Amino acid sequence: MAGMAVLDSVIAPLRRTRTVPAVEAADIAVLIPCYNEEAAVGRVVSGFRAALPEARIYVYDNNSSDRTAAVGREAGAIVRRERLQGKGNVVTRMFADVDADVYVLVDGDGTYAPEVAPDLVLHLLENHLDFVNGLRSGGHERRGHRFGNRLFNRIVGRLFGNGFDDMLSGYKVFSRRFVKSFPALATGFEIETELTVHALRLRMPVAELPTPYASRPAAESKLRTVRDGFKISRAIVQLVKGERPLAFFGFGALALMAVSLGLAAPIALTYVETGLVPRLPTAMLAMGTMLLAFLSLASGFVLDTVTRGRTELRRLFYLGLPPP
Repeated sequence: MAGMAVLDSVIAPLRRTRTVPAVEAADIAVLIPCYNEEAAVGRVVSGFRAALPEARIYVYDNNSSDRTAAVGREAGAIVRRERLQGKGNVVTRMFADVDADVYVLVDGDGTYAPEVAPDLVLHLLENHLDFVNGLRSGGHERRGHRFGNRLFNRIVGRLFGNGFDDMLSGYKVFSRRFVKSFPALATGFEIETELTVHALRLRMPVAELPTPYASRPAAESKLRTVRDGFKISRAIVQLVKGERPLAFFGFGALALMAVSLGLAAPIALTYVETGLVPRLPTAMLAMGTMLLAFLSLASGFVLDTVTRGRTELRRLFYLGLPPP
């Protein structure tokens, strides 16, 4: 009963008098990536079938060893299979295969509430948004996951702009022009980071609404705090290198300059005092390190120009697609 009270307290602010036909008239696709979700996927499909009766529900089975595909099909979903392992690969395949006006992406583990899906979709349509993120409320992840989530949100917010408080949420709603302009590169759980950065880099209209969340037992969770945290960290570094090259290579240039000056300072003092350069190899190393610093800075300027042109082309393609 306490859990239901929490659920109602989160859903209640979202419930209001709304133009339900606006949701019913939209071509909506619910995308559920699954790996060994036999126990929950039937309940997830049934829940979204009740919440969004007109929507097409897709279950993409990612090489499950249990009856995930069969249970999803029995519940009324369109079941397909993606052989490349990893959530990123599944999302890439779903975005490529499915055409719709609105896409609801949700994990198949039963931790998210289908009841709020109409409100998320309506918020996207009424406000002409491209991305509505589900801000998890109620029961949440393990302590390590919570700390990592906050840390990654702050890092991405500083680097690409503040837009979300829970970018690693598995409950998201997209417009067609978001999905069809998304250049997916991630293969695993780091896909959420890439989705967030795509929206922030193209300055898309986005929002974040609270959604009920029920923690999955630690014994059943597929997330590994250290392993997946490392993958997300690596993805952020790669995104910074690709999307903010001047900052990435500029930081490297500053580090190399600091090393060079640290090596050169004692040699310069000795030269001022004696007029001699007794440690020639160290002097050459300092000079070479400084040259590398300037080379890194020059690379950053060149790649920043290339990235700006690429971003402009991506935004033009994005703007060429019909809005929600």
